[in-house]
Amino acid sequence: MSYLIKSLVITLSLLLSTTVFAGNTSYYGSKFHGKRTASGSIFNMNSLTAAHKTLPFGTKVQVTNKKTKQSVIVKITDRGPFIRGRILDLSKAAAGQINCELCTTTMKILSYGDGKYRME
Repeated sequence: MSYLIKSLVITLSLLLSTTVFAGNTSYYGSKFHGKRTASGSIFNMNSLTAAHKTLPFGTKVQVTNKKTKQSVIVKITDRGPFIRGRILDLSKAAAGQINCELCTTTMKILSYGDGKYRME
């Protein structure tokens, strides 16, 4: 029985670690720069961070612009986007690295964060 449980855990972790989502992505910048995010940290538009509706804070995600094939790795520190049809809001710096003001991206989860609120 323990072999079955171990193999199930390994299979689920592999599925979760290679999960890829696609959708519209935008960015947010100067209007929120210096303000506290939902995770408790201070938003810095020059950091490689992003907002997602449900992923735990601290989750690392590889975001790839489908058109240019450019990628960036970001950390989830905030909640959003709050515009229908969008799956991710990137910081201005992250959006600049993949040439994305409003673009279609794929989002691959690299590691899950602990989801804890932090006043950093």
